[in-house]
Amino acid sequence: MSEQELIAFLKEGNQGAFSYLYEHYHRALFQIVYGILQDQTLSEDALQEGFVKIWKNINLYDAGKGSLFTWMLNVCRNIAIDKTRSRQFKNNQQNQSITNSVTELGGKATIQPDLIGLKQLAEHLKPEYQQIIDLIYFKGYTQNDVAETLDMPLGTVKTRCRAAMLELRKFFN
Repeated sequence: MSEQELIAFLKEGNQGAFSYLYEHYHRALFQIVYGILQDQTLSEDALQEGFVKIWKNINLYDAGKGSLFTWMLNVCRNIAIDKTRSRQFKNNQQNQSITNSVTELGGKATIQPDLIGLKQLAEHLKPEYQQIIDLIYFKGYTQNDVAETLDMPLGTVKTRCRAAMLELRKFFN
């Protein structure tokens, strides 16, 4: 089925088309949501919420602005980002037990910036630098994502990121 046919069926309220949509896209969208939330249950909830929003708002999709997948990705990503801003998410992050962190490592030999003390070093930065470093290096945002999320020019994000990196470099000399 072509993307145009799928969209037409979805706009008609065809449940078979929605099932097809879910079957073909849920894994990719889940990976994106999980990359932001880093929690299985929250990611599943965000994905479900995303598909409900996609189903209810399919008439808002505009093929002239991008592909169906890109639109769905943005819907799900925005829901995940909204969840990271919630009080419940922040409380859960603060209350995560050490055994969960140790179990998640599973003997992996990858470098994780939050485990080598970078997060603690970043706390010594100016608040506007801390925010950008947290989003880019600990939450996996791109500089474009940060610019959109914080509603600031991309050049400002890049300048602050560079300045923050120069400040952090001082700790390693």
